[in-house]
Amino acid sequence: MKQKSNYRKFLILWSGELISAIGSGLTSFGLGVYVFQKSGSAANMALVTLLAFLPTLILSAPAGVLADRYDRRLLMMAGDGFSALGLLYILACMLSGEAELYQICIGVFISSVFSSLLEPSYRATVTDLLTKEEYSKASGMVSIAGSARYLFSPLIAGMLLAVADVKLLLMIDICTFFLTVVCTATVRKSIVAESPEKTDSFMESFRTGWDTIKEKRGVLILIIVSSVITCFMGAMQILAEPMILDFQTSKTLGITETICACGMLVSSIIIGARGLKRNFTGILCISLAMAGMAMIGFSLRENIVLIGCFGFLFFFMLPFANNCLDYLVRTNIDADKQGRAWGLISFLSQIGYVVAYGTAGLLADRAATVRNIGVGRGAASVIMISGVMLAAVAIALYQFKDVRKLEK
Repeated sequence: MKQKSNYRKFLILWSGELISAIGSGLTSFGLGVYVFQKSGSAANMALVTLLAFLPTLILSAPAGVLADRYDRRLLMMAGDGFSALGLLYILACMLSGEAELYQICIGVFISSVFSSLLEPSYRATVTDLLTKEEYSKASGMVSIAGSARYLFSPLIAGMLLAVADVKLLLMIDICTFFLTVVCTATVRKSIVAESPEKTDSFMESFRTGWDTIKEKRGVLILIIVSSVITCFMGAMQILAEPMILDFQTSKTLGITETICACGMLVSSIIIGARGLKRNFTGILCISLAMAGMAMIGFSLRENIVLIGCFGFLFFFMLPFANNCLDYLVRTNIDADKQGRAWGLISFLSQIGYVVAYGTAGLLADRAATVRNIGVGRGAASVIMISGVMLAAVAIALYQFKDVRKLEK
């Protein structure tokens, strides 16, 4: 039975995730700059990002099963606490001298393995705490926390890197993990964890999650299209930094990323305050098409003002798209199956990121070599092509009647 709203408890939990996102953003920014300055390769930057992301993707489905079988808050605490181990390893390597690329890859991989416990448990906990009427508003708040790594972290990291080095960023991130655990523990004390009467095996749980997803054709279509969309967006996310670093400093990069991410903050605040009431499919398609157009403008020239303006537009559109996807899927899945379903949804919809992280950097380096241009312009070429394809997919998505039916 759905319990009454616990919006204040949600805010405590959300605060912890906000802190964690800022810390993770510091590490991501710092390691990206560190690797690019040492190697000058977009592919090496992409490799670190891929290894930080891959465990979360592969383990998302098992983590979703765990979220339905065990205490979700306890899983979140374990994921946050133990993910600090990988960062401690990287920090130790740097304190002993310069960290090699393979050492950084090992560290981010270890951290990501434990972090994979978080997403399904966090999403399912949001469902536990809130009423259906609060989902859209909460999604806006979740988008704000998610945008923190792009909004606050680059500016903070860029300023700190001007006076210190990446080791300070790692230390700060490690400290944020423990603050997040405290917030989650506070919420856990006030919630009685239900003991699910489930005796099915992991494979049976996976099968249940898959059956839940494919019950409605529109949900399955959304997930498949999401995988394609994340591929194009992943190219933008992985190549924006080398594109800018090729002609600007890390401080300017941090400021620019923060300005761009302000778009996500503005739209998240709008959604959090007002929510979206109807026409979720139409808003989804329009926001994705506009994001694709913004990617094209973002990569046109080595002009930091132009990059900032189109980057702002790109991030402004993301919360609208994420909110609509979240609502359309969440309201069409039973609450007691949310953990398993979200685990599989995260896996399937984010496969595109693996493709992008595995190929975008290589394509950018290759384009730079073939065309005899800088790595930054090679990255810009890949971003522009991805933007065109994203806009095309967004227009095609609206043609599916099964997706539009999900609103009913």
